[in-house]
Amino acid sequence: MPMYRPHDDTALWTVRMRAHESARDDALFHDPLAAAFLASAADPGAPPGSGPLQQVLPDWLAVRTRFFDDHLLAAARAANRQVVLVGAGLDTRAHRLDWPDDTQVFEVDLPAVHAFKERILAGHTPTARRTPVAADLREDWPGALLAAGFDPARPTAWLCEGLLFYLPPEAVDRLVAAAGELSAPGSTLGAECLNADAADSPFVRPWLDALAGSGTPWVWQLADPEKWWGEHGWHAEAADLLALPYAVERFAPHLAAHPGLETQSMILVTATRPAGGR
Repeated sequence: MPMYRPHDDTALWTVRMRAHESARDDALFHDPLAAAFLASAADPGAPPGSGPLQQVLPDWLAVRTRFFDDHLLAAARAANRQVVLVGAGLDTRAHRLDWPDDTQVFEVDLPAVHAFKERILAGHTPTARRTPVAADLREDWPGALLAAGFDPARPTAWLCEGLLFYLPPEAVDRLVAAAGELSAPGSTLGAECLNADAADSPFVRPWLDALAGSGTPWVWQLADPEKWWGEHGWHAEAADLLALPYAVERFAPHLAAHPGLETQSMILVTATRPAGGR
């Protein structure tokens, strides 16, 4: 059975871009541990292909990271002191964000990911109570989460960043349903979706073809994310990235170089779990 998690190289592509972003004078976030991950891993090379989306990718990742940083901190400061990073990979938010007191961050990922990650994090003090949860998303990851101390009666801030588009639609349905069943009213969720309306555009298609050729295809996409999440029990809003000052600044050079650039080819969604899940 093929793994639902993407190949390890994809996590290292991401952490490399985070390291480069952190070194910028105008960095949108700082991830001081990213360089340590890179120093301890084999060089994964660059993402495949050389189309226009690949040129935008580092800035897209910077905007995405900052957006979800802000989303999670706002949720935690409001009430959701229980945070779950699904498919956490080499995420270091438990160490680098200024969390409110008593925030607990659960990081769900494969045992091999945690084994590598724990070696790098040894000696670094987190800024929240951090709980690694070793689990395969194809199996009983909710059971592992509950066994690790997760409390389904408390509002939770969930994050599915850089994950869902690697999963078959039926796997996404199962994962989102499981998260919903564990979510008390007032829980929040952040996720990234490929815009189905842009998937065959000259901007996006070369990227999707390159990923498929490298063995890490994106297989899940949405034409109407707010409707889809609503049907799955979440009140969702798709972000207007060009309303975010830091996103406007980052995308401006790309828009100048590529007239008609579809900055909404990837959609960032934030959602709230209402009472009753509807």
